[in-house]
Amino acid sequence: MPSDSIAAPRPASTIILLRDGPAGPELFMVVRNRQIDFAGGALVFPGGRVDDADAALGEPFRIAAIREAFEETGLLLARREGRMLGAHDLPREASFNALVAEHGLEPATDRLRHFAHWITPADVPKRFDTHFFLAEAPPEQIGLHDGGEAVDSVWITPEQVLEEAGKGLRSVVFPTRLNLGKLARYRSVAEAMEDNAPVVTVMPEPFEDEHGKWLRIPEEAGYGGSVFKAVNRAMVAKRG
Repeated sequence: MPSDSIAAPRPASTIILLRDGPAGPELFMVVRNRQIDFAGGALVFPGGRVDDADAALGEPFRIAAIREAFEETGLLLARREGRMLGAHDLPREASFNALVAEHGLEPATDRLRHFAHWITPADVPKRFDTHFFLAEAPPEQIGLHDGGEAVDSVWITPEQVLEEAGKGLRSVVFPTRLNLGKLARYRSVAEAMEDNAPVVTVMPEPFEDEHGKWLRIPEEAGYGGSVFKAVNRAMVAKRG
């Protein structure tokens, strides 16, 4: 593909909010509105593009992750006067930046663990350069979906998502599926947050052979292999 026809990836952040459950760590996931052109209808982690204003509050990818968590779920990872917010009466309808400024909040970027870095393949017209972060969900806050970009939400284990996706009950895009597989290895939130495995950038390379369509990723990224079946790889139309 000519380089001048390759779309530049847009900076983005995704946040994986965790809590301990009876069967192990549970994740807060949302179902994207089917009208959205990227991963419409899929079960995903909250996330979105990095805004210009994010850099004014700190490291832009981490700020974007915290902002997106608040905008899409109502969960706010922030401190006021040095103490993490628990149950609170901050209006969800207010903008993230307004809440931070008006209530003297400090986004808790130190509570995020860098977990993964994925770049959309070059043959996809809408591309993202996405950093994934883990964070323990604020225990006294209630997660909700926004009713716009996200039309449903659920606390669910990685194993359950993968099982339901295998039965055709859930739509899960390729990066989410592989990250769920990695998350399924953890037995507690503490174990997930304390893991210091290095983050290796992944930009899947598509190829075909007589057995079908595949995606190649770096073995050292830690997903248990380097070649995977190309299933729900991007859920948007390819170029050409």
